[in-house]
Amino acid sequence: MAEGTILQHPIAQNFIYPFLLIFFIVFAVLEKTKALGEGKKQLNALISFVIGLIFVSAVSPKMVVQDMILFLTVAIIVTFVILLLWGFVSGKELKGGENSIIENTTLRKWVVAVIIIAVVIALLSSLGVSGAGVIGFLFGPGTATFWTNFLFVAVIAIALAIVLSKGKNGG
Repeated sequence: MAEGTILQHPIAQNFIYPFLLIFFIVFAVLEKTKALGEGKKQLNALISFVIGLIFVSAVSPKMVVQDMILFLTVAIIVTFVILLLWGFVSGKELKGGENSIIENTTLRKWVVAVIIIAVVIALLSSLGVSGAGVIGFLFGPGTATFWTNFLFVAVIAIALAIVLSKGKNGG
């Protein structure tokens, strides 16, 4: 039977990692905002320590943070893959303009769309979602509510885009 490392021990995963995460985030926020005054590192550390201990003693918030950290990790990797593919295609930075190999903005938009679609397909594939599962989810029985809500949100988004673009143009 495969044994885990010390980093995978339940005490580390359930107490040490969440405590350190909350401690350092609260400490950094207190230091950056200077909420307790200038040069009060010991007080900031003590308050961060207490908040970290309170956090690890509560189960529900800890589970929420663990789920969000997993999502954040996947999102960072997906963003990295998108930027890596963009770098392979253009050879330059994402900002475009004179530093971009792809000068045609329409072509650049199509390339970005293809990259995003490829990453979404790769992500769905790695999650074990088959094409039939996606088609069944989108067009199977009982999807009328989904499409109604989707169209409602799309109409609102288009209306907001039109209103905001007219407001920006001064019209």
